[in-house]
Amino acid sequence: ATEQVIVADSACTGIDNIAEAITLLELNNWDLVAAINGVMPQENGIFEVSQANIYGPHSQAATAEAAVAPPATSSSSSSPPSSSSAFCPVLPSRHIVERQPRMLNFRVEYRQRTVEVVVEEGSAVGEIKHILETELQVPISQMQLKGWKSGDVSDVTVLRSLHLPKNNSLYVLTPDIAPTASTSQNSVLQESLNQNFLLVISHREAQRDYNLNFPGSRTIQEVKRNVSDLTNIPVRHQQWEGWPAAASDDSMTLAASGISYPCHHLSVCRRSSPANNQEPTEECADVHMVSDSEGDDFEDASEFGVDESEMFGMGSSTGCRKAALMPENSENESDALLHFTAEFSTRYGECHPVFFIGTLEAASQEAFYGKARDRKLLAIYLHNDESVLSNVFCSQMMCADSIVAYLSQNFITWAWDVTKEANKARLLTICTRHFGSVVAQTIRTYKTDQFPLLLIVMGKRTSNEVLNVIQGNTTVDELMMRLMGAMEIFSAQQQEDIKDEDEREAREMVKREQDEAYQLSLEADRKKREAQEREQAEQLRLQQIQKEADDEKEAIRLSLEHALPPEPAEEGGEPISKLRIRTPSGEFLVRRFLGSTKLQVLFDFVASKGYPWDDFKLLTTFPRRNITQLDPASSLLEAKLFPQETLFLEAKE
Repeated sequence: ATEQVIVADSACTGIDNIAEAITLLELNNWDLVAAINGVMPQENGIFEVSQANIYGPHSQAATAEAAVAPPATSSSSSSPPSSSSAFCPVLPSRHIVERQPRMLNFRVEYRQRTVEVVVEEGSAVGEIKHILETELQVPISQMQLKGWKSGDVSDVTVLRSLHLPKNNSLYVLTPDIAPTASTSQNSVLQESLNQNFLLVISHREAQRDYNLNFPGSRTIQEVKRNVSDLTNIPVRHQQWEGWPAAASDDSMTLAASGISYPCHHLSVCRRSSPANNQEPTEECADVHMVSDSEGDDFEDASEFGVDESEMFGMGSSTGCRKAALMPENSENESDALLHFTAEFSTRYGECHPVFFIGTLEAASQEAFYGKARDRKLLAIYLHNDESVLSNVFCSQMMCADSIVAYLSQNFITWAWDVTKEANKARLLTICTRHFGSVVAQTIRTYKTDQFPLLLIVMGKRTSNEVLNVIQGNTTVDELMMRLMGAMEIFSAQQQEDIKDEDEREAREMVKREQDEAYQLSLEADRKKREAQEREQAEQLRLQQIQKEADDEKEAIRLSLEHALPPEPAEEGGEPISKLRIRTPSGEFLVRRFLGSTKLQVLFDFVASKGYPWDDFKLLTTFPRRNITQLDPASSLLEAKLFPQETLFLEAKE
């Protein structure tokens, strides 16, 4: 942490961002002297900074250096250190020497060739390409130089502006130059640079596996940094297993490291760090934070002789007073939270959790009362500006990328500022209403220096339960572990809720299907009944019509039967014609008629027996004649139906 503070001291290096300081230290393999020499101004000459300049004349490092350094003769070397910063290097005049440009080493891979290039830090990228053009016989216009940490750069970019470490690894792409037979082996490496490698990385402490895809052009150092973001283990604390023996240089690309394609298994854990027994005695009055951005434990400010109120930006003697995160006695909770979010962004940047804008009741509804699969935990952040922990907790914990992402994905985050007593009283009233007096009493028990607080609340069937209360004196690792622990409890409850909800929905669906089937059955029965009623009515109507027709036919038959002349006797004075008429059913109708009887009488006789001449025709057997086509007024004699004849009835078509 000492190195981080030194590099992040704007009075020394011009850098006031501790995250940038950590990056520079990692790029220089945590060589503090190299990191400072790489960023300090170099106008009239380069500063040669030693460990004695940095840590002070009484430190162990300075003592070791003094054992080999010649004694100082200049009176300026014994001058007291500046009070502006305990860690600012003391630069006496005897250390200003003739300008010596910083040299950068580049290991450039092209197909299966490797070229070592050494240039000054003040050179441009184009000068590296000119050297490579001579070595590789590749025109600059067809050359793409890749592997820069900051992405693609132009040929006129000055190397110093990229803040590069001393040793770097690059590679050349020539997509417009096809490989020849002699360069077929080179094309293998070229192809590997464009391939994607799947790294299955096992985090042993968390017992969790990460499946990460990287292009072959990615360096081992970049992989370790990405893993640091996932596991919160700084690169310098990572202990790996599974890298090939050839992967001895972190600047080496994955394609050249010898890992298995397409999948390679690795494992990582945190390396135990020895205790730091160094006790600096220099005083510093302008240090605001001593924790790095990767969640390491905070250093004790008292070790550096720094007052806590100054360290966390809470002193009243320097700087202007910060505006309150939340106005006092705000009538509308939504307006108060809008003000809180805006002021929080102003203080700590735009990268922070998404605070729910609305009442605590609305936040609870959003988190707890949706579908089981959509429910989340409720995180209630309670801020207090009077606590020395608030500034560090907000900037280092609440604004850490991993914490922001995890909260956004799994939590509804609601915030409140309890700095003002009126706002604190209002919060206690709200908590009592929603969570009961126990939660309100729990908040009352925490002292000001224990704030800020992060309450993790889980919704249950009958009531809401506070799973955890996270205080401000924590680290990123511990905060993430406690959030993940709460998430495990919530996930188990959520799975039960999802199962119950699915079973309930299944029962309701079966009931709906049964109700729908019952309604469909009732509708089908109703339609069937109506169809039967219509059919019966139609049958009755047809029967009535048929009965009326039959009655009419029977009346006609009876009238014809009564109108027939009496059958003459066989022996009489007039000629008699005896006719036998065969019906369609095979029966015979036999009757005697006078020879002078009209054919109409014969037709009426047949009709009186149920065979009206409109529906049937009367035929002779041989020769075949249709009697019904003859004139009904002609006699039987004229129709040659005398003295006897056999006829048969046939239905008309």
